[in-house]
Order: sequence, then C-alpha cells, then structure tokens
Amino acid sequence: MNAEKLKDAEKAFLAQYPQGFNSPEMIEIGKKHKMDKLVAFAHENFTPQALENVKETAENMIRLVSRSSMVSVFEKPKFRDAVRAMTLDEKGYLTDSLNDLLHGDEAKGFHQMLDILTKYSLAKWTLITVFRCYYYPETDLLFKPTTVKNAVKIFELDGLIYKPRPSYDFFVEYRNAIAQMKAQVDPSLSPSNAAFSGFLMMAMEMQ
Repeated sequence: MNAEKLKDAEKAFLAQYPQGFNSPEMIEIGKKHKMDKLVAFAHENFTPQALENVKETAENMIRLVSRSSMVSVFEKPKFRDAVRAMTLDEKGYLTDSLNDLLHGDEAKGFHQMLDILTKYSLAKWTLITVFRCYYYPETDLLFKPTTVKNAVKIFELDGLIYKPRPSYDFFVEYRNAIAQMKAQVDPSLSPSNAAFSGFLMMAMEMQ
C-alpha cells in the first residue's frame, strides 16, 4: 500500500470536508443512502431464526437489494426477477448461502451464493457483498467494481489483482486492505466501511 498517497487523499478530503463524514454536506449525502435503516432491516430480517423462512427471506433479500443506493439500477430488477424465478429448492440454496455468509462458514456461503447467482448470470461483486455490508457495516463493505479496481491501482495495494468475477480470496484480501487503510486515517472518514469506500471514491475523483 502506498501510505503517502492515502495521506494525500485524506488531506485533500479533509480540506474540503473538515469534519469528515460529520460535515454538514456529507451528512446530507449520507441521508440519501439510508444506511442506518438498511442496517436495521438486515439485523431484523437476516438473523439465523428469520433465515429459516425460505420464502420470506428470498423476498427480504430482494427488498434489501432494491433499497440499496449502492446497487446498480440495472442489477436490481435482474436480481428480483431471478430470485422470483427460482424453484423453492433454489431459494433454499440461496438462503442457506446467506446463512453461512452471515453466521457460519463464510467461505462456503460465498461460494454457494456465487454458484446460484452464476446460474442466473448474476455473479456480480455488488450482489455478493451487499448483505454483509449492511449486516456488518464496521467490518464489511459493498464492492463497487470501479472503486475497487481504482483503489487497487492508485493506492498500490500489494498482491491484489481485481477481476470482474467474484472470488473469495480477493474478497478477504481487499477487506483486510480496507481495514489497514482505515487504521491510518482520521476516524471521521470511516463511520462505516461503506462510508470509507465512499471517501476513497471521492478522493480518487479529486486527484
């Protein structure tokens, strides 16, 4: 990681928004993303107990994706239609993958979700990472392909090679890199990992 470039990005961002994400402008932007509401929705509807209801969980997955401002408007209806077209067994496979991804064997859940989404031509980074992003906002984030690809290049994240097809190894390595980067900047830039990713995106646009 190029720490000097990260500090330069921090300096440029704080020059424009001195209070980081506590700055009035950033608070207004944050309201549009409804992060708190979606975190609450995830915590209410994706507990191990709630996930036992396959049909309801499938619909709640659609609701979360549809309400997320970070998921592409093109991917939302495709995900909705795909999930509703799944057989009950496939929905069970999907909800089992979510249960593992959030509460059990993370790698197994990741690969299983990738498997079922691939069948419907929806193996997208955003759709794979959106659920942990809202369930664990302090440790996880939604992978926006352009932001991730540029962050790897601009901040010279060692050993990371972005590829469009999601992989668990890259998922873990990039998440670890984000944690390391967060530790080196002002806490006001990372009220959540999604916000920190937003800082990276905006900082890279400033350059």
